[in-house]
Amino acid sequence: MLEKLKAIEERYEEINHLLMETGNDYQRAAELGMERAELEPIVHKAQEYRQALTRLEEARSLRESEDEELHLLAQAEIEELEPQIERLEAEIKGLLLPKDPRDQRNVIMEIRAGAGGDEAALFAADLFRMYSRYAERQGWTVEVLSANEIGIGGYKEIIFMVKGRGAYSRLKYESGVHRVQRVPVTEASGRIHTSTATVAVLAEVDEVEVDIPESDIRMDVYKSAGAGGQNVQKNATAVRITHIPTGIVVACQDERSQLQNRLRAMSILRARLYEIEQEKLRQEVDETRRSQVGTGDRSEKIRTYNYPQSRVTDHRINLSNYNLPAVMEGYIDEFIEELALQDETERLATIGE
Repeated sequence: MLEKLKAIEERYEEINHLLMETGNDYQRAAELGMERAELEPIVHKAQEYRQALTRLEEARSLRESEDEELHLLAQAEIEELEPQIERLEAEIKGLLLPKDPRDQRNVIMEIRAGAGGDEAALFAADLFRMYSRYAERQGWTVEVLSANEIGIGGYKEIIFMVKGRGAYSRLKYESGVHRVQRVPVTEASGRIHTSTATVAVLAEVDEVEVDIPESDIRMDVYKSAGAGGQNVQKNATAVRITHIPTGIVVACQDERSQLQNRLRAMSILRARLYEIEQEKLRQEVDETRRSQVGTGDRSEKIRTYNYPQSRVTDHRINLSNYNLPAVMEGYIDEFIEELALQDETERLATIGE
């Protein structure tokens, strides 16, 4: 680890010299400044770490002294420094972890009703509301890209964008199958039903990152339809784009113009194709890949929302929260932070000394 830190410190010093030579090249100065800002926390921790190691080495030498008082003082310092060094090593390893380049991006979230019919569609609407409340609390904005509503207020599918710095870094852990256990409003006998909805979280990507030739897509236009299937516009403004090589289909109809719907559909398509490429890379590195979204079957779940017991359980980290109403109002940081900690712990285990 000391060798890695030395290389980082040398690069940090090199950047400081280069910044003094940039002159009026503001773009170069900005690039160097960003790199310097990323390295600075590591450099400061490295300095603190080296100082602690030096003090530990000195204390261990003094512990060999025949002077009993000096021996005791040295032993006390060693007992103070060893856990401090252990903590610094853990912090430095965390800083050395490769950052996900998508973490600061906006996200496209897709919620689809799974098993459970109308109740699953109502649950999909509840999840959309939960994420909207969470986004609002973070100071982010939510923009619906596409929605397929049912007449009683639920969604067969809803796709929306969450715009805000760091949105992907927080919401990426929400991907998977969410399960709800509750008595449906329409259930006269009061029996508890189990329904599911799938959530996919995709990082927004730029056009330059995913090149989609026109020859690879087929676009169909049609009249927008509201809940229940009735046409709500006279002109054909809804857009359905099919990506021929993969068979992915994206439809958007919520905007008033065909151009706006096309732009939104292409944005969703780019995000899905980018995620496919990222998944291929992950497969090459890790054969035991974790699939983002399953089939929506009740047996595949990452989190359960149990209304009778007011309990929300995340099965990946075995964490339960007994304030379900608060969770459904968007208070999900407890789960996100524990999942992020687990993710970091797993990645730290792969870092060599």
